[in-house]
Amino acid sequence: MEESQAISLDNTYMVDGSWISIAHFSGRGWVWMDSLGKIQLIGMQNLRRRETALHSEVEALRWAMESMLQHSSCQNFGTDCNDLITMIKESHARSSFATELETTKTLKIYFPDFKISHIPRVHNEILDFLAKSGRSFHKELCYISCYISCSIPVWLPRPP
Repeated sequence: MEESQAISLDNTYMVDGSWISIAHFSGRGWVWMDSLGKIQLIGMQNLRRRETALHSEVEALRWAMESMLQHSSCQNFGTDCNDLITMIKESHARSSFATELETTKTLKIYFPDFKISHIPRVHNEILDFLAKSGRSFHKELCYISCYISCSIPVWLPRPP
């Protein structure tokens, strides 16, 4: 059971990965909320299925960090995956995640005030939708959009 807590999503990149063992792809998504808490950018992508759900979460964070470097000066990241937060905050990596975490560690150099925090799943419905939609798409997909001025493409189901 998740604890009640005050959540501030202002100027935050929220990230999520989606994985199931029978799918061909893993999905990942991110949403950037500006300092007023308004969604500015969204991104969704699929990749060949990763080894585990946690691998998908790490990949989602890495992609969000790379994207942030191009689009904003945001230093805050949020995820509903406590295991991801623990891995990022601990100095030693699990051997099966060494490569992914080394890349993330290198990217953190560009974020002098890097923070990652837990965002309960109930606060990331759009994110969950993006990651699952990416995973379920049957062809390679990479989509980034300005949420305010761009409409959702007709090939993408409507978010909740």
